[in-house]
Amino acid sequence: MASVWPSAASAGQTVVRLKAGDPFVFGRGGEEVDALQAAGLPVTVVPGITAALGCAAFVGIALTDRRVASTVTFESGHAARDAAGGHTRVIYMATSEAAAVRDRLLAEGVDPATPVAIVENGTRPDERISTGRLADLARIAVGHGAGPSLIIVGEVAARAAADRDSFAEVS
Repeated sequence: MASVWPSAASAGQTVVRLKAGDPFVFGRGGEEVDALQAAGLPVTVVPGITAALGCAAFVGIALTDRRVASTVTFESGHAARDAAGGHTRVIYMATSEAAAVRDRLLAEGVDPATPVAIVENGTRPDERISTGRLADLARIAVGHGAGPSLIIVGEVAARAAADRDSFAEVS
C-alpha cells in the first residue's frame, strides 16, 4: 500500500496513513517515511502511544514503578533482518548523568561508536535534538537544559531528525 502514497500525494491529494499506536514501535513507520521522503514528499508524523504503554497503563500496571522497576525493554517476536544486536535503549531523565550513563554502557561492552541522540522537550515547540556517538555522550549533553529529556542509544539514533524541517508539515 505504501507504494500508492507517493503517486497520490504527487497528484495533489492529501494522504493520511492512520495507525493505532506508535508507527515507529514495531511498525513500518520508518520504511513509510523513507519512501515518501525519497519521492520528495513532505511528511508529518503525529506520534501515538505504543501498545505496551497504553495497555499497561489501562490495566493499572506502571511499567517502571520506581519502587520496583527501573528498566523496561520492548522486544519483537519477529527478529529484525540484518540487525546485529538490534537493541535500542531509551533512557529517561539521564541527561544530567550522561557521563555515568556512558561509562555504564561502555562497561557493559556497548561499542563507543554506537549512535546516540538526546531529545529534550520532545514534541514541544522548544524541542532540541543533539546527536553523536556514545563515546561523546557527556559532551553532547552539556548544551541541554533542565527540560525533560531522553537519551536514545542504538543504530536507530543515527536517524534522528536534528533538523525538524526534514519532517515538513503537509499543507
